[in-house]
Amino acid sequence: MSGMFDMMKKAQEMQKKLKIAQEELKVAMVTGVAAGGAVEVVMTGTFDVTKLTIKPSVVDADDVDTLQDVVMVAVNDAVRKVRDVTESKMNAVTGGLKLPGM
Repeated sequence: MSGMFDMMKKAQEMQKKLKIAQEELKVAMVTGVAAGGAVEVVMTGTFDVTKLTIKPSVVDADDVDTLQDVVMVAVNDAVRKVRDVTESKMNAVTGGLKLPGM
């Protein structure tokens, strides 16, 4: 019976640590960049974009497609970084154990 109690206690501890990690992700910030830093996207650990900076050098009214591509690259860079931060925090909590939905 103590084995079951220990397992439940460990699960509760992991749940507390996961909640802390989730709170940390809400305030974590990453920056995605493209075009040598001409476009920067700042994103929280919950994938909310908080800032977008575009230098005038990449703005060309005759070539909107390039600007769209560069912004997309910066956003995708930020998304990859959020995923990396999330995975790192979750691995620290779970000891590398892959949990569904994490």
